[in-house]
Amino acid sequence: MIKAIITDIEGTTSSLSFVKDVLFPYARERMADFVRGHVKDAAVTRWLDEVRQIAGSALSNDEVIAQLIRWIDEDKKITPLKALQGMIWEDGYKKGDFKGHMYEDAVRHLRKWKDAGIRLYVYSSGSVLAQKLLFAHTEYGDLMPLFSDYFDTNIGGKREADSYRKISAEIGVAPADTLFLSDIREELDAARAAGMQTRWLVRDGTVDSKTNHRQVTNFDAISFS
Repeated sequence: MIKAIITDIEGTTSSLSFVKDVLFPYARERMADFVRGHVKDAAVTRWLDEVRQIAGSALSNDEVIAQLIRWIDEDKKITPLKALQGMIWEDGYKKGDFKGHMYEDAVRHLRKWKDAGIRLYVYSSGSVLAQKLLFAHTEYGDLMPLFSDYFDTNIGGKREADSYRKISAEIGVAPADTLFLSDIREELDAARAAGMQTRWLVRDGTVDSKTNHRQVTNFDAISFS
């Protein structure tokens, strides 16, 4: 029996193009000015110092900026980058520069599952801040109340089975009673290895005949039987 559903965002509840064509360029264009304007803010310097630790050298602020932009261009899932992007996106959402994209079928079913007493969670490579901002500023209104909690790479990589075990322990729901939704096979493999049920979102309709994950083209096709 499904008691909890954990969903990915990009390619699952929201379009990949929104993230890649709207959010990423927005943060890339503003990263340098944001870092230079917040070098004395503790919440920002924490992440700048972590960039230096990951790079393994005492980078100048300009070198940190260059490293962050390289990571954006390489689509790296690195925690300090995601945290700083989230801070920049927060300003964009507040200014009304964009709204978080959501598929209509995802919104409809998330609401239905919530009403049915199923606990909903988000697990994305984007920071928890970025997740909350997206769901709080959608074309369908504030969807944050639908979710019980949010998880990012601070709990572990999305392609590592141990991350899903940690989430199960934190939410207090057995893996067998948990459904994980994603568009990435390696993430689904990790969740399955941790004992969770899985559904592979293939919104472009390109199915993989060799996978052991049930594939669906949208949330309308998700069943628990």
